[in-house]
Amino acid sequence: MASPRYPFICLLSIALASCGPPVRRDPVLGEAFVGPATLHLRKEITPKSTTAATVHFGDKVQIIGTKRRFVRVRTQAGAEGWTDDTSLLNQKDMDQIKAQSAAARNYPSQGVALAFETMNVHAQPNRFSASYIQVKENERFDVLEHRLIAVPASAVRKPILPAKTTAKRPKKENKSKIPPPPAPPAPSLPLDWMDLSKQGEDALDPKVEEPPPTTPEEDWSMVRTQSGQSGWVLSRRLYMAIPDEVAQYAEGHRITSYFSLGKVQDEDRVKDVWLWTTINGANRPYDFDGFRVFIWSLRRHRYETALIQRRLQGYFPTLVNAAEGTFGVCLERDDGHRYRREYRLVESQVKFVGEKSCDPGQVENSEPAAKAIPKAPNPNPGPLDKLKGKLKSIIK
Repeated sequence: MASPRYPFICLLSIALASCGPPVRRDPVLGEAFVGPATLHLRKEITPKSTTAATVHFGDKVQIIGTKRRFVRVRTQAGAEGWTDDTSLLNQKDMDQIKAQSAAARNYPSQGVALAFETMNVHAQPNRFSASYIQVKENERFDVLEHRLIAVPASAVRKPILPAKTTAKRPKKENKSKIPPPPAPPAPSLPLDWMDLSKQGEDALDPKVEEPPPTTPEEDWSMVRTQSGQSGWVLSRRLYMAIPDEVAQYAEGHRITSYFSLGKVQDEDRVKDVWLWTTINGANRPYDFDGFRVFIWSLRRHRYETALIQRRLQGYFPTLVNAAEGTFGVCLERDDGHRYRREYRLVESQVKFVGEKSCDPGQVENSEPAAKAIPKAPNPNPGPLDKLKGKLKSIIK
């Protein structure tokens, strides 16, 4: 038979155990936010250590320790673990990301792109910035802006092995038993040797100035996901989703933007009228160097070129009003000023409407485009011009 004091002794032992010394917790040194879309906190600094907790972008954590470039943090659930300091953001970084996404919601899309594989979207056009968004393979997103960024010195990969140098072979000694002939006497000094010595070494051996080393650059594009979040990706990883029946005419140039100007009904098929901008080569400070309009021919049942312009410097955004069949491209003149050339699609022809300034920092108004400037008369008319003038006078 159990003693009546047995339950009392058990409760007393549990109470004494719970009254032990409290678990010591490291003091909080600061607060931060998680940068990547998904971050695994490790129990130890080594990346092969087991995962202590998993947090996501925007989660607030407490900093409780640092060691070199690693930070020990505590989650809101109380879990503690280590991570790299580049994976954390401060309050200023979070405000900047929110402001960028809010502003980018109003940016006009320059075309829809696809990703060949899962791709990280960075908060800034920099490989070391937080990649807080991930787009999946074949996921669609809008392209908004383009920027050419100099690569930081820390991002340039140094060669693992030094460059190979070819050692000079030692000259073979002349083992001939016959001694060489005596050297001729040295020539006497010129009469003006004093003047020659005053000219200095630079006059005799001028130094050749080497060009400054070039800084490597990377081409970045701002994108906007279907959920409305915005960030930066490398432009070379984008694939513009224009149909292949039009993309085949790119002639090796990269398509930087594309738009539908309208639709054409051809029997049981509906075809778009396409405008695109392209660029030849990579790492250009401008957004495109040519644009082209494709119309669908009802007679030949294929795409044909209605307008093509090349060898220019164009900048985003390209503005399109598909309801009115108009578009405008921002181009740079030789004097450095930018102007927007506006066009209108009239049946199967593209007509020039006018132009207005689109210099950076100026707000483009919604006023109608200026009329096209008439051509000035030729001061030296040829025989054909004289004949045209006579015909006009007869008709009048």
